[in-house]
Amino acid sequence: MSTPAARSDGRPHPEAPHPEAHPADLDEVSDAALRLWVILSRAQAAVASHAAADVSRHGLTLAEFGILEALYHRGPMLLGEVQRRILVSSGGITFLVDRLTAKGLVERRSCQHDRRARYAALTEQGTAFVAEIFPVHAAVVTRAMSGLSPEDQRACAAVLKALGRTAAALPLPEAER
Repeated sequence: MSTPAARSDGRPHPEAPHPEAHPADLDEVSDAALRLWVILSRAQAAVASHAAADVSRHGLTLAEFGILEALYHRGPMLLGEVQRRILVSSGGITFLVDRLTAKGLVERRSCQHDRRARYAALTEQGTAFVAEIFPVHAAVVTRAMSGLSPEDQRACAAVLKALGRTAAALPLPEAER
């Protein structure tokens, strides 16, 4: 199927390549992989915008909400464990927990077995806060995901989990020196 070069009014068709564009000239496997990457990125951004808008109504970022949600559903965790769970840097987790502590939602606790380790835990206020806002947040994300049936969501989750595990196991490209 070819894309028309121009509309009937003479303007270029929005899907027509620009004369200065360079075709990707990829094999079928690479073309499929890059197309999936773009679609996956756009879908993630679209769903994340709904989640971010919801939590911002409560003065939170998605990362802050991620910490609160993890602590609510898993209980107190070592800071490193929280960091790995919500995918932020070690400096980032310290900054985020500091912000949540200043808001009275999270507290740091000492580890009995390792004096260097610290736990993050919800305060009583934090627990009540998450209990109040989580059901609405879950509904917002559910609505944003409604383009797929629950069965398709489960299948998609399984496929994406396999994709993520494979990508995580591959060595990263070496940085140019």
